[in-house]
Amino acid sequence: MRVTSLELAPGSRSGRILIILHQENSSCGRVGQLLSLMGFEADIRRPVLGDPLPEMLDDHAGVVVFGGPMSANDDIEAIRRETRFMDTVLASGKPYLGICLGAQILVRHLGGRVASRDDGIVEIGWYPLQPTPAGAAMMDWPSMVYQFHREGFDLPAGAELLATAETYPNQAFRYGENAWAVQFHAELTLAMMHRWAVRGANRFVLPGAQQGAQHLGGRLVHDAALLDWLKRFLDRIFPVSHAAA
Repeated sequence: MRVTSLELAPGSRSGRILIILHQENSSCGRVGQLLSLMGFEADIRRPVLGDPLPEMLDDHAGVVVFGGPMSANDDIEAIRRETRFMDTVLASGKPYLGICLGAQILVRHLGGRVASRDDGIVEIGWYPLQPTPAGAAMMDWPSMVYQFHREGFDLPAGAELLATAETYPNQAFRYGENAWAVQFHAELTLAMMHRWAVRGANRFVLPGAQQGAQHLGGRLVHDAALLDWLKRFLDRIFPVSHAAA
C-alpha cells in the first residue's frame, strides 16, 4: 500500500532523520514514506555493513532504528556500536523511535533485559494490543498489530508503558520526553509483508506463530487502522518544534 496523504500539525518540517537498518535489502517502508511526506530527508546507515554512526546529532532532526534478524544480545560489533550510540541519541534530546530490534537495543542500553519466553512462544502474525491508561490518555491505539519477533523486553527503569499485550506485556513505551519504542511493526508495505511471509516461513512452525495466509488475510482486516495510527504516532514523535533549521 502506497501512502498518499498525511495530516500534519501546522508548520513545516525539514532536516535529516538518521535511519538505521540491519540488512542490505531492508527498507524504511511506510515510516520512510511518511517521514518524506512530512518534509524530512532520510540519512540511511547500515552499521552491520560497516557504515559509520555520527559522533553527534547536530545535523539530524531525529533517529529511527528498525528491526532485524539479529538479537540485541548478540555480541557483535555492530550491535555493540548501536547500543553505545544510544548515549549520543539520549544526550541530544532529539526524537528517537526504536522498532522491534531498535526498541530492544534501547532497552539493553537502559539496563533492561531482552529475552525469549521460557515456553518459546513467539508473536509472528497479527495479535491484540491494549493501551495502558497512560497510552490511552495520549492517543487512540490500534486493537490489532503485526508482530514478527521471538524475544521481548522488560520495561526499563524510568520508562512509561504505553501499550501492552497478553503474551509479551511490554509493547510500547516512552523514555523521557523524546525516546519512543514499539515491539510491533506498523511500517510494512504490502510488498514487505509478502517478502517477510516468504523469507520468514521457516519461523511459522514456532509455538504461537501464525501461517502466511493469516498474515496477509489479517492485513485486509486490520491494516487501515494500523496505518492511521502510524500517521498520528509519527506526527507526535517528530513535531514541528523538533525539525532542524
